[in-house]
Amino acid sequence: MVSLARTIRSMRRYIGDAKSGTYIGKDQFGNRYFENRNAEEEIPGRHRWVDFAQHDFNATQVPPEWHSWISHIRTEPPTNDAVMQNLSPPWKAPYIENLTGTRGAYKPYNTVVPKINAWEPKVKPRV
Repeated sequence: MVSLARTIRSMRRYIGDAKSGTYIGKDQFGNRYFENRNAEEEIPGRHRWVDFAQHDFNATQVPPEWHSWISHIRTEPPTNDAVMQNLSPPWKAPYIENLTGTRGAYKPYNTVVPKINAWEPKVKPRV
């Protein structure tokens, strides 16, 4: 449970944030990652979190390296893990978020004549 003293301390530091923890690192999108290992302050399994850089955020803005750390697949964050830093192949494309529903979404170009045409009413001019 969150203690009253911790909540007041967090509100003084940053209005609206009731979590406090150790800063772990930052990714290429500007998201900041934190961890709090104090068992009295945090619910088990919820001691790692992201502070998103953008106001309208979604889960695809977390790169795979950091997702594996937040999901407890890896114990070391990507900034400290030598395996993650050395095994990134040179042909690997940079990670981009999912753009579905935005202006940057993929829209295929169609050259086929439509099988169904929309109905257009024939209007006679008024006399």
